Amino acid sequence: MKVLIAGATGAIGSTLVTQLHTAGHDVLGLTRSHTGADRLAANGIRPVLADMMDADALLRALDGVRTDAIVHQATAITGMPMFHRSLYATDDLREQGTANLLRAAAETGAGRVLTQSFFLGYGYRDHGPEPLTEDRPFAEPTGHRGIDRHMRAMRANEEQVLGSGGIALRYGMFYGPEPATRKLFALARRRRLPAVRGAGTIAPIHLHDAASAVAAALERGRAGQAYNIVDDEPVGFDDYIRTIALTAGAPAPRTVPGAALKAFPYLHALMVATRIRLSNAKAKRELAWAPAFPSIREGLPASL
Repeated sequence: MKVLIAGATGAIGSTLVTQLHTAGHDVLGLTRSHTGADRLAANGIRPVLADMMDADALLRALDGVRTDAIVHQATAITGMPMFHRSLYATDDLREQGTANLLRAAAETGAGRVLTQSFFLGYGYRDHGPEPLTEDRPFAEPTGHRGIDRHMRAMRANEEQVLGSGGIALRYGMFYGPEPATRKLFALARRRRLPAVRGAGTIAPIHLHDAASAVAAALERGRAGQAYNIVDDEPVGFDDYIRTIALTAGAPAPRTVPGAALKAFPYLHALMVATRIRLSNAKAKRELAWAPAFPSIREGLPASL
């Protein structure tokens, strides 16, 4: 299968292009930078140099190219977002960037489009003890200006892709052998990564498992469907930080009250206000996929 990966040099994109290339697929990697293009070429991946936010430039770069599938893994996130504005560029990629990729899919003959969605589209709030399935409401307005900017973008992303017969993968919070996780290990060793009292609950996913879900969805995913791609065990954010410290061989982290994060609105919404558990049963059943790292207890040591 000839597959174009948008966001091919990002954390999950880098893992994904390697997995697909190793499995024998013909992989093209979309990147905005010459450095990224050189890195892809050095690893046997054909680079496509274009900014996916520029529809005309994207189509020119793909002129004469035929594809079987296009995968949207592009974000503009470089670390843990602190403020809502930190995600606005990624919101743009989910809205206009998705529209441009769908034009590229039509021009290149791609019969399948997969997009990266996100578990927080279910809402930054306490969802109770039961795991959420894909039939729950997604990306509903909340009345909060910052959060609704993200909800609008996640809704636009999914509506465009699912409406065209594509597939949305609703990933949990990424971690793994990538810069953001390595930074957390480094902060923990210096005891500069506190645990939060009254922390929320998240659904994590290791990068390698996120990438393997794409390969499974390309082969077996149903058109117009969304899938929760998370590991088997949700985790409290305080336990997540303590497990990072334990894995890194660091001292036990200090504890700070959740109210201390109110100066960082997005971080507070994620780490304190949200309590969410997701079911991955549909992905296991329909994609014949399962996480190789069922929880952070297995996944974090592998991330070192």
